[in-house]
Amino acid sequence: MNTEELVEVVLPGKVEPEGLRIRRGAVPTAGPGQVVIRMEATGVSFAEQQMRRGRYYDQPPFPFVPGYDLVGTVLATGEGVEPELAGTRVAALVKVGGWASHVVVEAADTVPVPDGIGAAEAETLVVNGITAWQMLHRKARVRAGRTVVVHGANGGVGSVLVQLARAAGAHVIGTASERHHDALRERGVVPVDYRAADLPARIRALAPRGVHAVFDHVGGRGIVDSWRLLAPGGTLVSYGSAATRDAEGSKQWPVLKLLGRVWLWNALPNRRRAYFFNVWAGKALARNRFRARLRADLTQVFAALQRGEITARVAARLPLAQVAEAVRLAESGTIAGKVVLTP
Repeated sequence: MNTEELVEVVLPGKVEPEGLRIRRGAVPTAGPGQVVIRMEATGVSFAEQQMRRGRYYDQPPFPFVPGYDLVGTVLATGEGVEPELAGTRVAALVKVGGWASHVVVEAADTVPVPDGIGAAEAETLVVNGITAWQMLHRKARVRAGRTVVVHGANGGVGSVLVQLARAAGAHVIGTASERHHDALRERGVVPVDYRAADLPARIRALAPRGVHAVFDHVGGRGIVDSWRLLAPGGTLVSYGSAATRDAEGSKQWPVLKLLGRVWLWNALPNRRRAYFFNVWAGKALARNRFRARLRADLTQVFAALQRGEITARVAARLPLAQVAEAVRLAESGTIAGKVVLTP
């Protein structure tokens, strides 16, 4: 007799972390082509922080269960799914729904987690690892000897990005608050204080001829400075608008403004490229290709972890029932690594 119970976190509207609700119910069943994953680890990402404020540009209407990604064991398989998948540990990128003890996912959207990698460690590298890998290798195509700038080099994506860039043989300039500079130097990164008034000038002094790539999650007015740091042939990859996290008004407007800038820059004959990176790009048009790429790239990230090229930084592990505390901690700006939720 199965005595398991579904426990999930519901975001009812724009609320403080304490306004998140715990809901209990029956464990869902897998439909055709689906699996039920018993969650072992899910994370608090920047996306959920924006969703709580109603600021994530394509979030579903309230109420819903947040949770961008998860790692767990396949509990049950639906019709048309290999029964051997049951009992295996997998990772999945879901955008919403991950903050639950049991999650239904299309079997084709799962990625095997290699033996020897813990659930919490793997979780820190799902959305952050895929984002970092695809921006570095599929967009900027960074090679050995090139110089790159990573804004927020101590953040969730930034910390993985600097390690992958170093593993690829690139020189890395990373912006972060001063308390993280020693840790960045240990990773072979040249740190710059992101609060410095003359930040672009400081970076230019380190790379007078410009840089091969800039990875910018901040957006806002600073994106123009990022563009101006590029050498001919360089690439700007914008992947967020953290500068507008607490802004009022339309949640789409900051992203549309970024997309407009990117389109304009690419239309000009200036020998530089700009991209607005969205990890979900291409899923609606070419689902199988999207899945194959995601699986290949996350598999590469897990392999880099096993080789010791990147580290999995778990800042804290808290149960789903303490989600308010977990969100507060993730938003505090005082931690290094990812806050992981467990069942």
